[in-house]
Amino acid sequence: MRPRFFAVYSIAALVIAIDQWTKLWAASNIPPFIGYNVIPGFFDLVNVRNRGAAFGFLNRSDIEWQFWLFFAAALTAVIAIILMTRSAKSNKYLFTGFGLIMGGAIGNLIDRIRIRAVIDFLDFYIGDYHWPAFNVADIGICLGAMFVCLAVYKQK
Repeated sequence: MRPRFFAVYSIAALVIAIDQWTKLWAASNIPPFIGYNVIPGFFDLVNVRNRGAAFGFLNRSDIEWQFWLFFAAALTAVIAIILMTRSAKSNKYLFTGFGLIMGGAIGNLIDRIRIRAVIDFLDFYIGDYHWPAFNVADIGICLGAMFVCLAVYKQK
């Protein structure tokens, strides 16, 4: 296996493992829709399900087609990352970003296949202003996008 694929797949596997372990922990230890206050006025641990995407987009229980949309999007992202990894010039930032994004996409895809929703458990807020709950896979995707942007920026 070429080093670039080893790097991407290793990072993806690490993100998937941490993501699935933390979701299992949250689902096993936090009652649904009840939060545990960790930092008053700023951070809670919750146990919610998101059938949609980022920021609750299409998070509705009365439709089923969003499952197939996000399933196809995750598979397309993984295939695109594999193809781009094959053709890209060696770049540690790019391959780190690809691994993080791939791991996040697969981590959330596992949830979608298993329970038809994604387990979210990190809830940040200030007063009544809440950031939508998220998980480790979401962190991987966001950090991965930042690494890909950094790779593009450093090439100029």
